[in-house]
Amino acid sequence: MAFQALIVFTLACLCVPCYGNRKFIEIDTFSNDVQKGNGKPVFQEQWITQKLDHFNGADSRVWNQKFLVTETHYRAGGPVFLMIGGEGPINAGWMAMNPGSAWLTYAKKLGALCLMVEHRFYGDSRPTVDLSTENLRFLSSQQALADLAHFRTVIAKQRGLTNSKWVAFGGSYPGALAAWFRLKYTHLIHAAVASSAPLHATVNFSEYLEVVWRALAAENPECPLLVKKAFDTLQERIKDPNNYDNITKDFNLCSKLQIQSEKDRAYILDALADNIMNTVQYNNDNREFEHVLDTNCTIKTVCGVMSDASLGDPYYRFAAFVRLRTITHLLKPCVKDLTYNANLQDLRNTSYSGPHGGGGRQWTYQTCTEFGYFQTTDSPNQPFGGFGLQYHVEQCQDIFNISAKTLYAGIDQTNENYGSYNIRSTRIVFPNGSIDPWHALGITSSISDDLPAIFIKGEGSTLVRSIL
Repeated sequence: MAFQALIVFTLACLCVPCYGNRKFIEIDTFSNDVQKGNGKPVFQEQWITQKLDHFNGADSRVWNQKFLVTETHYRAGGPVFLMIGGEGPINAGWMAMNPGSAWLTYAKKLGALCLMVEHRFYGDSRPTVDLSTENLRFLSSQQALADLAHFRTVIAKQRGLTNSKWVAFGGSYPGALAAWFRLKYTHLIHAAVASSAPLHATVNFSEYLEVVWRALAAENPECPLLVKKAFDTLQERIKDPNNYDNITKDFNLCSKLQIQSEKDRAYILDALADNIMNTVQYNNDNREFEHVLDTNCTIKTVCGVMSDASLGDPYYRFAAFVRLRTITHLLKPCVKDLTYNANLQDLRNTSYSGPHGGGGRQWTYQTCTEFGYFQTTDSPNQPFGGFGLQYHVEQCQDIFNISAKTLYAGIDQTNENYGSYNIRSTRIVFPNGSIDPWHALGITSSISDDLPAIFIKGEGSTLVRSIL
């Protein structure tokens, strides 16, 4: 049967833990109760031994990788569904039926065994004792794909699934990994669902904020114009230290605004803009099952507040939205306002228990060595300003001592290795939503019958429910 004829899809929302793509998502600890259903376990937590360096036969060091497995829906002869973890801990919520569990819906229909694998250096899957830059050289998409290949080989042999059809699933960065897994290890993976997958690596991802503009305009044509007016005013006021007390009060910052450098200025502007950027990216994406906060804060919320003239001019409306999202949706008493240097020290912390040890330091390293993906204000067709490309590039130097030359060379190598927009393989589906800013780096038009794109207008980060 033709590949396209096997695709049956309805819209669902991408709930894969996602750092890279903006800042950390606030996730509560998922209850272990999900492991029990009708008196029997829904999933099991297991571990597999992996090589530290798959590309050096002389290096015999190994480590243990975490994965989850559910046999709830498995029937003999059924396929194997492999959900790929990304830039954060794997979330047990994916192993239980919920509004985001499309893959389990089809696992039940097809009798599939379901596995979810944690990415090296994230969550509990820790190949090295710490996150020193020396150790992070073992963190790369190529090493992660080799982990997946070894995992597939070992599990297939252990469970008698060598001849079963394995299907890889992933969203955002893991979506790219799903596509690249099928590309690089065709003999191991039958098909892949690469949702919201940024296949093109780029240092200057200025298109991200262009999509944010269009997403706001789709809700209300005046909305992005009002956001731009607000941000223009903020940029002017933040130049004058005499305004710092008022800005602190307006945005409910946790401590008085202090700007000692241009990087401090860029950092606080980026942090405040992030309130709208994250809201657009995760608009109506059904993340409640992951216990993510602010899921009911949407584009409609942004534009509703920005259109409320009773709050004052656009600057005060933007401040009101930031306060609303912080207190009501994120359940925080105030906006954390670290300086650039303070954040730099946090990102330099090499402990897994450090401020960014859960994934922030690791993902920043991957952006500086493989992907870029820096969401800059360099385009004129977007509502923000003040955090351009140079600000992002210099962070790589400041945190990891990675030069701009090395950064650009790494991005070029990634596109050369995987093909960027010109990926050539078979049986990969590329679902994207028009509101999701990451679609700008993905496949939104079908390449061939065997490489179909599903572009869903009016939706954000998506995981398309597919049968392969």
